[in-house]
Amino acid sequence: MTTVLIVDDQQLLRRGLRLLLETVADVADIEVVGESADGREALAALPRLRPDVVLTDARMPGMGGVDLVRACREQHPGLPVVVLTTFDDEALVRDAMASGAAGFLLKDSSPESLADAIRAVAAGGLVIDPRVARIAMGAPRADRHQATAEPVRPDPLAILTRAERLVAVEVATGATNAEIAASLVLAEGTVKNYVSALMRKLRARDRTALALRLSRDLRPDPDDG
Repeated sequence: MTTVLIVDDQQLLRRGLRLLLETVADVADIEVVGESADGREALAALPRLRPDVVLTDARMPGMGGVDLVRACREQHPGLPVVVLTTFDDEALVRDAMASGAAGFLLKDSSPESLADAIRAVAAGGLVIDPRVARIAMGAPRADRHQATAEPVRPDPLAILTRAERLVAVEVATGATNAEIAASLVLAEGTVKNYVSALMRKLRARDRTALALRLSRDLRPDPDDG
């Protein structure tokens, strides 16, 4: 049984998350053992509740989710904290992951994805919503004031969505659908659909041609180093 503490300043959302985890199919192995309205309240409850995973909102009055991640790392090392938010915010994602969060999900994630993420981090894994994985793992954006004097090179893959780009990076390495699914925490059927979309958009005759095209177009420009 994996036990979870839910942290959110809105009672309605806390109860909604509890209900989702209690009613979604096949999650008899997950139990919500408590709810807290902010980071400080959660820290006070941890010694008593001893959850296996903390599921916290990112932005809350007082101690928010990122500060809670830092505090848990210091006071409860080894306790995985998953940050849950509606904000696709670069600085927030980077702060959360740099602080030691075990996961970062958007609030519109499916109940099944949420349950899978809880199981994964409880087992020592790292879970990042594919929609924000590129931000969390990529290089920081260049300073806006530095880029104005340099020409902007066209992006040959500009027609791809963010999610398609994440899959494209994996395809370029030669990864299989199963390996991509495991890496990005997606269903294998979803990955297959993304690969089909990539082949259609980039007019690749087969997967080998697609991988070659992507390995070329995703390669950093030599002048960037």
